[in-house]
Amino acid sequence: MIYKTTVAALIATLTLGLAACHEKGPGEKVGEQVDETVRTIKNGGEKTTGDKVSDAVDDAKEGAKDAADDLKKD
Repeated sequence: MIYKTTVAALIATLTLGLAACHEKGPGEKVGEQVDETVRTIKNGGEKTTGDKVSDAVDDAKEGAKDAADDLKKD
């Protein structure tokens, strides 16, 4: 049961993360960092699986944006 819940949460996180195409403002970024910090504290000092996935999606988006910017320079 926990496995199904975790998979569902991961899919939901990825879907929402990939669907968000707009740039986040500074307030939204700070709010997300605060939320993640609170979840980490509640989780005994370890990041939750959802936060790890969200971070990976954000890193992938940033990498794709950087690659696209590099291609535009050429």
